Amino acid sequence: MAYINSVSLGGHHNNSKKLVPSSLQSIISMSMSTVLTCRSPSDCRSLTTGVTVTVKTARSYFASLARSSILSFLVRAITVGYLCIEDQEGTHEFGICTKTNSVVRLRVISHEFWTRIFMSGDLGFSEAYIMGEIEVEDLQAVMDLWLQNQSSMTGLSSVVGRLSSVLSGFTNAVFGQTRSQARLNAIASYDQSNELFKAFLSTEMMYSCALWSDAEGGVHGDLASGSSPNDLEMAQARKIHYVLKKARVRPGHRILEFGSGWGGLAIEAARSYGCEVDTLTLSAEQKALAEERIHAAGLDGRIRVHLLDYRDIPSSFKHAFDAFISIEMLEHVGAHYYKKYFQLVDFALKPTNATAVVTSSTFPEARFSTYQAQDFMRKYMWPNSCLPSATSLISAAYAASHGRFTLEGVENHAAHYPRTLRTWGRRLEQNFRQEVMAQTHPALKDPAEFAAFKRKWEYLFAYAGAGFSKGYITCHMLTFIRANDIPFVGEEKCVRSNNVS
Repeated sequence: MAYINSVSLGGHHNNSKKLVPSSLQSIISMSMSTVLTCRSPSDCRSLTTGVTVTVKTARSYFASLARSSILSFLVRAITVGYLCIEDQEGTHEFGICTKTNSVVRLRVISHEFWTRIFMSGDLGFSEAYIMGEIEVEDLQAVMDLWLQNQSSMTGLSSVVGRLSSVLSGFTNAVFGQTRSQARLNAIASYDQSNELFKAFLSTEMMYSCALWSDAEGGVHGDLASGSSPNDLEMAQARKIHYVLKKARVRPGHRILEFGSGWGGLAIEAARSYGCEVDTLTLSAEQKALAEERIHAAGLDGRIRVHLLDYRDIPSSFKHAFDAFISIEMLEHVGAHYYKKYFQLVDFALKPTNATAVVTSSTFPEARFSTYQAQDFMRKYMWPNSCLPSATSLISAAYAASHGRFTLEGVENHAAHYPRTLRTWGRRLEQNFRQEVMAQTHPALKDPAEFAAFKRKWEYLFAYAGAGFSKGYITCHMLTFIRANDIPFVGEEKCVRSNNVS
């Protein structure tokens, strides 16, 4: 599972100081002189420069600056669609309302919203939503509107970049860690519970893109005619079998998997294809549940779950495997380790008649960079994650194997991800229970804490869904075979990535 670098609600102006009230300029410049020379955190909080300002007053200045600046920016930024923002001071409309445009409505509950957007752009918006500082009628529609206006939004980012470097130091010194920030930090650590994922995943618990077919109405079937209770199970089972067939597995074959999840693919490989599987995970909770499910399926002797970093595979794995499979794990490897990753795949696979299948959420080539700035995903979902591009993976595989891998197939399944995310969102809404989560995370007994945690996941599904539907993120499946192997022909029925039935 992965994510999108969204747009920032920042701004560009020929003279950035005009955006800053003179009184706030004085506070910033005088306070920062103390911040930059202080010798300890306590010194930094004592801004004794002749200006006495309360936290409440400072917050008010920030909110006022942020609100006026953002509203001014949006007048020019919203060129497609129609946005209506309601706050305590009135209603503000942007764009042009037409018969084809639906109104995107946003209600500001707390003035902290303006400060967050001004300071942190899209990350600030995510935090405001999580904390309940705004209400939206349709979160997905908000995401779509921002992406539709990305070209104008991008030009509005420079002021935020210039001012936030100054203001963030000031706010950290004056405000410290607020209660809301403490809550945001806390909810980032509640995601290890198996019960959370049981609430929205399919029965076999595949946490990756499903493959939809005409049997479920295609990638838009849930929007056109609704969904049936087992649609997700059918689509995920199809994906598992499709991957195993692409890997050319046969009875008696041995499979190496990086990224166990909860054992869904490994169980099917052993049960339906007669394979043995060694699968790696870094999650003790996932390992425990996967082994429980493997035992229930009567497959203890066929599947081994290793609590192990992929870089630490044993020497006994050398040339021991007929197939390698990794489903949406590469997002967590990092660009500097792609070559090492494929060196280990090359090490583990047999010299001939071996296949590797990897899938990953990816950036289109034009958007890929080895440096990816912090955003909602990297701060609150998967710290230090990095989306590859398809080309970066192909190049790494070829270099790591010294040409011993041949690229046999490339597919983009991005069209299938929005429905997967919508389905997860509906299931989360139906099945997520506070009392269940509180058993493993007592802090979630607090209704406010639980509500913020749930909104974080709602935001994830909308945020990523917009990225996939608008083409800002892709989802590639790459198949490699040994250089002199002959591909099997006609054994896999391809799934159309553009299925829109």
